[in-house]
Amino acid sequence: MNYITGQINLKTKIPIVSTILNFNDIKGAIKARWDINRNNYNVKPGLYAIGSPDSSSDVFVSANYKLSFDHLRKNLNGLNAWILVLDTKGINVWCAAGKGTFGTKELVSKIKEFAIETIVEHKRIIVPQLGAVGVSAHEVKSETGFNIKYGPVKASDIKDFLKNNYKATQKHRTVDFPFFERLKLTPVEIVGHLKYFLFVFALMFILSGFSEATFAVNNSWNYSLILIANLCSAYLVGAILTPVLLPFIPVKEFAFKGLILGLLISVFIFYFNLMGNNLIENISLFLINTAIASFIAMNFTGSSTFTSLSGVKKEMRLFVPIQILFFATGLIMWIIMRFV
Repeated sequence: MNYITGQINLKTKIPIVSTILNFNDIKGAIKARWDINRNNYNVKPGLYAIGSPDSSSDVFVSANYKLSFDHLRKNLNGLNAWILVLDTKGINVWCAAGKGTFGTKELVSKIKEFAIETIVEHKRIIVPQLGAVGVSAHEVKSETGFNIKYGPVKASDIKDFLKNNYKATQKHRTVDFPFFERLKLTPVEIVGHLKYFLFVFALMFILSGFSEATFAVNNSWNYSLILIANLCSAYLVGAILTPVLLPFIPVKEFAFKGLILGLLISVFIFYFNLMGNNLIENISLFLINTAIASFIAMNFTGSSTFTSLSGVKKEMRLFVPIQILFFATGLIMWIIMRFV
């Protein structure tokens, strides 16, 4: 834990953390973005200090997902403050709030566990805006006496929020999802689905060796370009092209966006004669491509602040059966063509 630079000795020892991210912090963030040890990328829940806080310093709440914790401490540079880290099971603030781990019960528990009322003389706790859905201000007030102040959406606006007497402006409350923010989410989607994609690719590569129920390795190698053109394109459309073009696809549902782009890439592949050898095979690859692109694109419903938990569930209920139907029908049709 090389981000800890010292400690404050009160009734307990409170670690002081740096606001400058070091090489290991940056390396860890890059690995987490690529889904490497991401589920274990967390910090110990508890109370931390920024600078030289005292009884008048603000208390900010964070999840124990280290990317969330690092992003907060980095933006508190130059301030004296406390950070109260909740046990969100290594999940970021927004997702944890939707799942209930960043919530009223956990916040009340940590306020009591670390006796925050003995550390600060004010009765003010600052909760990130994206965690508001999980925290009931009146319940926290009733059980601990602390007033909840919902901070800005972006940690980079915290200093403006404080200067504005703890009042959030419209800018502080506005959620956007710009190009580079969307692009940063693509590596984890690429890696997260990779083992399933490789399984499907390997299965179809082996089965492509069959022609009229007769197997030959050369058939698989000769067919590999078609598999690469179709499956890889659909995979990358869902993981990269859909989030890149997100605002420009004129439908709301992420799965629908991926389905549309999956169809378009299939038309593009068909134009260059990289589909199947007959009508049935072409239809089967159209169905497989759209199912893969739609399914992977749908995962961005859980990564974007544009959707709510209920919206994610509604979209999945509608599109998962369609994706299964498309993929299963396409695969069955494609396999049949190997044996007739």
